[in-house]
Amino acid sequence: MAVHTPICNFGWPAPNFTLPGIDGRSWSLAELAGPRGTLVAFICNHCPYVVAIIDRLVADAAELSRLGVGVVAINANDAAQYPEDSFDNMAQFARRHGLVFPYLHDESQQVARAYDAVCTPDFFGFDAGLGLQYRGRLDASGRLPAASGVRRDLVEALRQVAETGHGPDDQIASMGCSIKWRP
Repeated sequence: MAVHTPICNFGWPAPNFTLPGIDGRSWSLAELAGPRGTLVAFICNHCPYVVAIIDRLVADAAELSRLGVGVVAINANDAAQYPEDSFDNMAQFARRHGLVFPYLHDESQQVARAYDAVCTPDFFGFDAGLGLQYRGRLDASGRLPAASGVRRDLVEALRQVAETGHGPDDQIASMGCSIKWRP
């Protein structure tokens, strides 16, 4: 069943974290924050919504990086119940899709809970001071291939954040599979 994210709580401060990455090192939010904004994306390896958008997310992350926006993805799914979301499978997923940003594992699920993440994908776009400015979708395509000319909600919103420090007033919720919480 598809789940929708709540509306953006403008200015909400990003909870700090330090999590292990598939590259063998631990990453903190401070290390990942960009000079003009930061995108924290909760994703996983098996969700059909993530699988449908991952290549577009990789391309969008590269574009955002050029704008001074730091990008990180976090997988918080319970790998005991969903082995395809294991740490080892995260590394394979990242290689297969050419992830250009750190992919971190939130095994305890404490970071996902601190962010009130609800689904994969769930996007949190922060300004340079790590105040929330965007909580919406990647684009209008959902689980479908993107049509040519589809509005790139995430990139447009974070471009605005990078340039002005403020996200758009009108945001459309992201939709995806619920995070697989531990019992």
